[in-house]
Amino acid sequence: MARRDLSGAVDFAVLERITGGDDAVSEEVLGLFAQQAAMWSPMLDVREDGWRDGVHTIRGAAAGIGAGPLAEACAAAEAADKAEAPPLLDRVRDALDVALADVAAYRHELMLRGLRGS
Repeated sequence: MARRDLSGAVDFAVLERITGGDDAVSEEVLGLFAQQAAMWSPMLDVREDGWRDGVHTIRGAAAGIGAGPLAEACAAAEAADKAEAPPLLDRVRDALDVALADVAAYRHELMLRGLRGS
């Protein structure tokens, strides 16, 4: 996977503005995003007491890296009643998967740049 594989689910210009274009900082932020996703995604189920906390945390992490569609899906799920939430949580999981694929492609590109020393 490389940058050419990006779907557009993440606007990495947002990340680059936040990190000042520093590849090492970008890698660290994206690594933290991936960790947050792994930690909180099991909570994306209304049978979990903390499902709303999981959505809220992922929403903030998504906004921080420029994953607008994921942040929007999280906002909708977070605002929903428990009875309305299951299909919205499905949308969050789907958006998270796409965002994580973009993050993996971008991180791969960062790794390649680091190997080239550019």
